[in-house]
Amino acid sequence: MTMINSNIIDLCSDDEMGRSNIKKCRMEIEPGFDSASAPSVCPTPISRQFWKAGCYEIEQGQRCKAANQYGKNHMRVHPMFLHSNATSHKWAFGAMAELLDNAVDEVQNGATFVSIDKISTPRYGTPALLIRDDGGGMDPDAIRRCMSFGFSDKKSKFTIGQYGNGFKTSSMRLGADVIVFSRHLKSRSLTQSVGLLSYTFLRWRGYNNVVVPTVDYEFNSSARTFGPLIPHDEDHFSSNLTMLLQWSPYSTEEELLKQFDDIGDHGTKVVIYNLWLNDDGEMELDFDSDPEDICINGDKTGRMKPIQYVANLYQHSLRAYASILYRQLPHYFRIILRGRDIEYHNIADDLKYVQFIKYMPQVDGNLEVGIITAIGFLKEAPQANTHGFNIYHRNRLILPFWRAVRCTNSTGRGVVGVLEPDFIQPTHNKQDFEKTSLFQKLEDRLKQMTVEYWNKHCKLIGYQQVKITPSTTTTVPSSATQNCVDQDQPLLLNHGSQYESSNSRAGLIKKRKDLLDPPLKLQHAKRHVGSSCGTDVQCISEQVYFYILKFGFKTYFQCISEQPENSVEDMMQVSQKMLLMQENKRLRSQLLTLEKMVQELDLKVQQLKDEQENVEQRAGELDNELTQLTQTLFESREWNIYEQHVC
Repeated sequence: MTMINSNIIDLCSDDEMGRSNIKKCRMEIEPGFDSASAPSVCPTPISRQFWKAGCYEIEQGQRCKAANQYGKNHMRVHPMFLHSNATSHKWAFGAMAELLDNAVDEVQNGATFVSIDKISTPRYGTPALLIRDDGGGMDPDAIRRCMSFGFSDKKSKFTIGQYGNGFKTSSMRLGADVIVFSRHLKSRSLTQSVGLLSYTFLRWRGYNNVVVPTVDYEFNSSARTFGPLIPHDEDHFSSNLTMLLQWSPYSTEEELLKQFDDIGDHGTKVVIYNLWLNDDGEMELDFDSDPEDICINGDKTGRMKPIQYVANLYQHSLRAYASILYRQLPHYFRIILRGRDIEYHNIADDLKYVQFIKYMPQVDGNLEVGIITAIGFLKEAPQANTHGFNIYHRNRLILPFWRAVRCTNSTGRGVVGVLEPDFIQPTHNKQDFEKTSLFQKLEDRLKQMTVEYWNKHCKLIGYQQVKITPSTTTTVPSSATQNCVDQDQPLLLNHGSQYESSNSRAGLIKKRKDLLDPPLKLQHAKRHVGSSCGTDVQCISEQVYFYILKFGFKTYFQCISEQPENSVEDMMQVSQKMLLMQENKRLRSQLLTLEKMVQELDLKVQQLKDEQENVEQRAGELDNELTQLTQTLFESREWNIYEQHVC
């Protein structure tokens, strides 16, 4: 197998560093290099506390300078960047989620599980974090891209990872050092690789560029064993192996290769050790409070609350956080935390008085995309003081229980929503969204949605609606908010908005009264006004008008005829049914399009089969002609020999 990469991954190439510097770097790791001054075991960093570990002292003679090679300046990556880059994760579980994302993305390569556990390092007996999956694994080139910055093979719109930076930021956020074992099977070639990204190693050696020792092995089918894969020379391999054995938790090559025993034919194992401490000098990750969970040390506020709902637990419990981290997963894929499967938790199932509201923003000019938000009260409300929206992106939770409104006067308390707006982009740490105009419009819409839902349903769970006095001045919405409202005007919950007065509603209906038969309009308005509804006839008539304008008379009367009672709740059920019918119509259209594509592909396959038969038939004819020609030549040659013999 041919390898184009060196065993030593240096984020500065030979040309960028200069030949003399890279030669010096290699001399330090040659087997003959005098390393008596180096410790025989892997030492801990100068500071074990993550937020203090970035103080990287550099001697005057070792200060990093931009290399000038052939008249060109090149940027170099200093080991200090490993820590600086990891500070994007303020929350340890946010870093843990990045490692889970990598395993979930391997579902397309056959992964069926990811396991997270605590282990003890064999050399030091200290706790370490183990993440293992049975995905496709990485070949020697892929593991080098994984250890480098900005390289990503994930081009599919269905994968979570995008930037080629998650593994470095997450592993360095959880611990000072990480070692990766990966086995990969491709084209009957079975390889296994080991790579070490060690902040401790780089600091103690005083490197001013990031060096990642890596070794590779290839399976020899005749010998039925793995042997070293040496792309250049044995010195490079032995020097990398020496560094791995000196700075990793494994002191012998046999012990190092034993880590592949539980990987199988393909998969990846990540071991993060020298785990960080918090500001109090305690281990940041708590493995002792719950033997089946990993917690944040020192955070006991959520565990002290009377109602143990996931919103109170996810900030300090990895099991709770991972249960809501993905909106849906294949039924066969398992997330195993410390030996026990994590049970998937669908937040939408925890809601009562649920409504589904469609939002249609404009993206990239005039292109409209639709997202459906499930909104309702928690079943434990009003006892559970939990509210906010759970916003996903590409199936991954970005903002858990994000509060769109401040619950002043109890407004919005207990209201929870779930949505997945893939048209906005998350930040690199996947803990927030980029603050673009699209996100601002979505935020304004969610604020309005929360207030409208609260005003209509708060009495159902015992809250009192806050009434606005007639003297209160009507608030004029911003342009961004107005755009959102205009786009959603035909949808549910927009009547009764604080941005419109009853006079404007009446005027709007009066201008359109020629579209509706007045007696019929009044009749349906009265049908949907219950004794508990304080909305006037004009308000209900306006909503009827909007439904007919959006869905048509036929759909509206079909839904109305199926409602047994005359109440506002029936009206809400009608609106939900209309939205579902509209979505069903859209899905049916997509299904017809896909069926047409399948028919076209089947036709193309049949055409290719016919062409193949024609080619095979022609090949048979040519073969027959060749046989006849050969026979003729042979007979002609025999005749010439005979004539010569006779003569």
